[in-house]
Amino acid sequence: MKPFPKIHDLYIGRVVLGAVLLAWTVLVGIDAIIGGLLNEISDVGTGKYDFMAAATNVAYTLPRRAYMLFPYAAVIGAVIGLGQVAVSSELTVLRAIGLSRRRISLSVILSLTVLTALMVVNGETLAPWAQRRADTLKAAAKSNDVIVAQYSGLWAREGDVFLNAQTGQERSDNGRQWLELNDVRLFELGEDGRLASITHAGSAEHSKGEWILRKVQRTRFDEKSAVRTVVAEERWTSRLDAAALAASTRNIWRPRYMTAEQLKGGIEYRTRNGLDSSEFQEHYWGRWFYPVNVLVLCLLAIPFAFGSLRSGGLGKRLFIGIVFSLGFWLVQTQFVRLAGVFKFDYRIAYMIPALVMVGLSVWLFKRRSG
Repeated sequence: MKPFPKIHDLYIGRVVLGAVLLAWTVLVGIDAIIGGLLNEISDVGTGKYDFMAAATNVAYTLPRRAYMLFPYAAVIGAVIGLGQVAVSSELTVLRAIGLSRRRISLSVILSLTVLTALMVVNGETLAPWAQRRADTLKAAAKSNDVIVAQYSGLWAREGDVFLNAQTGQERSDNGRQWLELNDVRLFELGEDGRLASITHAGSAEHSKGEWILRKVQRTRFDEKSAVRTVVAEERWTSRLDAAALAASTRNIWRPRYMTAEQLKGGIEYRTRNGLDSSEFQEHYWGRWFYPVNVLVLCLLAIPFAFGSLRSGGLGKRLFIGIVFSLGFWLVQTQFVRLAGVFKFDYRIAYMIPALVMVGLSVWLFKRRSG
């Protein structure tokens, strides 16, 4: 049995990985500066949020940015790397010693599989954790009364009352917008600093400067007893900043930054409570199709290394890589949005563009072989 990988597989993998890492570094760096630091500067000066806090915030987001940009870096790097081998006639030599297009393509795919696997692990571990740390740092620096805990959700304070909410979302209907928090607890302290009462509400809706608490259970503590009351609904007049809470809600409960396990839990929770889970389903299945997208993009880019790229320069290869990356992203994004509008399975929305691109890749391979 012939050993695998061979020296030519390792060489192709080294060239392609080098090009991918270079493209990846450039993309993540540009995104961190333009999409990260420059956006954060507008918030500098709010509370204790200074430039160093903004820079630290952006640094924490790097694993998430690396995860999101890797598919595009992979296809751009694959095109540039194989184009480099083609221009130097090394690709012709490899073909002359009997290597088929399929074998060379397999070498490229296997070399990228390692980075893809690392990014899948990163997307489920480091990236969500670091993003949560970034959001926590920003929320704590901008407001002394609102903080975000990693496992216990959102915390806010008004006077002697502490609010904790496990989940929340901004809702809208007929032009009206409001903030809704779920699984809410209010901890009230007495004048002596002791716990006076605990209130649990199934939901809390902010409307016209006050909170509407629903499914309320309150336990009030006296010196020698505890009294429990239950009401369907009550109003809580509070000056708690709903805008700050809404901003924190957008940060800590953004489905696109959750792990697959958290997304699955969010889908089950919303299904049980009759809430819309489409956004969670979109990102949940996006996680499963992430490695498929990387493979599809690279398969589509590889045929160009066997054709006109031998006479093309770096600019041409880079342009083709960017075109196919953006083209695939736009097509898949539109299908995913259509799935949300017409309520069909998100797996179909992710699968159709991938199958189309695979078919196009096969056609290009045959055309280059003709």
